[in-house]
Amino acid sequence: MSNFKPIPIGVEDFKRLVDDGYYFVDKTLMIKEILDKKGAVNLFTRPRRFGKTLNLSMLQRFFEKTDKDNAYLFDGLNISQAGEKYMQHQGQFPVISLSLKSMKQGDFSDSFLLFKKIISDEFKKHQKILPFLSEEDRSDYQEIMSRKADDSHYLYAIRTLSDCLYAAYQKKVIILIDEYDVPLETSHFRGFYDEMVDLIRSVFESALKTNPYLEFGVLTGCLRISKESIFTGLNNLKVHTITDSIFSKYFGFTEKEVKKIAEDFQIQDKFDEMKEWYDGYLFGETEIYNPWSILNYVLSAITEKNVIPKPYWSNTSSNDIIHELVVDGNEETHNQIEALMNGESLTKPIYEDITYRNININTDYIWSFLLFTGYLKPIRLLKKNILTYAELVIPNVEVQTIYQTTIMQWFDEKVRSTSRNDLFTAMISGDVDEFETLLSDWLDETISYYDSKENYYHGFLSGLLVGFKGYDVKSNRESGDGRPDLLVLERKRHKLAVILEIKVAERFRDLDAKCDEALQQIEENRYEAELKYDCFQKILKYGVAFCDKACRVKLKEG
Repeated sequence: MSNFKPIPIGVEDFKRLVDDGYYFVDKTLMIKEILDKKGAVNLFTRPRRFGKTLNLSMLQRFFEKTDKDNAYLFDGLNISQAGEKYMQHQGQFPVISLSLKSMKQGDFSDSFLLFKKIISDEFKKHQKILPFLSEEDRSDYQEIMSRKADDSHYLYAIRTLSDCLYAAYQKKVIILIDEYDVPLETSHFRGFYDEMVDLIRSVFESALKTNPYLEFGVLTGCLRISKESIFTGLNNLKVHTITDSIFSKYFGFTEKEVKKIAEDFQIQDKFDEMKEWYDGYLFGETEIYNPWSILNYVLSAITEKNVIPKPYWSNTSSNDIIHELVVDGNEETHNQIEALMNGESLTKPIYEDITYRNININTDYIWSFLLFTGYLKPIRLLKKNILTYAELVIPNVEVQTIYQTTIMQWFDEKVRSTSRNDLFTAMISGDVDEFETLLSDWLDETISYYDSKENYYHGFLSGLLVGFKGYDVKSNRESGDGRPDLLVLERKRHKLAVILEIKVAERFRDLDAKCDEALQQIEENRYEAELKYDCFQKILKYGVAFCDKACRVKLKEG
């Protein structure tokens, strides 16, 4: 490992990344494109952990006028080879750089306090300009910096700082705002959304809409969120979403970049696994890998001989929206989740101007939200009237596991909160018709996914049967000449034992035959032998066959 450059997991400061010799995937030509496109205000919407913060830091370090020359940071990088036309802009502008990603407080009051601190810290960073300001401006500056100004002053504090920076440098200002929609998302889930919208709208209008001293601005977030009038009248705003080809290669890793990473860290044999787990995103027409997961996987691969892929991305933020989708989704929504989980696609209209108000779990807006936040990907876009439709699928194995884990947690919660006494009683009493009926009812209410159908049904049935007082459930326990799928054993008196063998039918008409096959397997492999040896007085043998959401149950007493 000592021969490799350190991997920059969690390193979001471009200067630190270069100074400390971290491995770097060169995205500096994004600077060239921003200068070429000349957008007054650019909004980049990408999923979490796809390099937005590092890219903004790169822009800051390139453009910012500082006491120490930062030009060396770009030596040998792509932008340095793009020509003097671009490098002449290096270190020439005052830059205001803010991140709202930590605004995740439980109420508006605490959120606003943190916002004031964020503004105050940015004023402190530029306080060397104080001698160049008028007495009145200096007084306002110091009050905001010390957090003693009236609350209303913080609504246009970025504009105030712009004015002061221009007065000091006689140069227009670049404004960078990272993760602008985090406070909106948090306030949506915590119940103070309208107040937060008013705050963000006021800040943006003064800083980006009516600011004569703005050179250009760059914002990042997951969603556009313009219908709330956050960007009212901001006719100089250019939005770059994941459906656009422009700038598509600058957030996340391209396949060529991932192959180079695998080569540099001598793990070329792991490429196929990396592709299966962490590829699958499509930004414009560019195939993109999840950069956070790739870097974490590479770190594991060079330190562990037999590395096992993990869903690294699922641990970077809450999956509240997936939980809501599973828990609060209606039958139609659950059926659509099932289709996605089983490798099918959904064709849905794409709404780029999403609002948190209209992200109802059971409407088409939810699928656009999942697309823009990285939980789905488009494999085909088509125009119909004025709407764009996308054929959507789950991107990769990593995201599939997020859905699976959430569904499993929901099923466990549902099982614990719902009485299953009638189901269990029907089984141990040998009421085969009632057992089959109740099992079918549970199937109807469950979100099914079939990465392995037998494993799924095995987990489904065992989850329903565990937790009853006086009984143990054994899964694939050694018995006789084989391994029965499930055993339900009366714990103390050894009066009753239940053997359940599970089969999966491809067609409904084969359910009866599969039940017979299961019962035959129980007999041929003498599953009851050890149970009789253990003195169980009564043995019930069930053949249980499943086909999608249908089941058939047959019983034979031993």
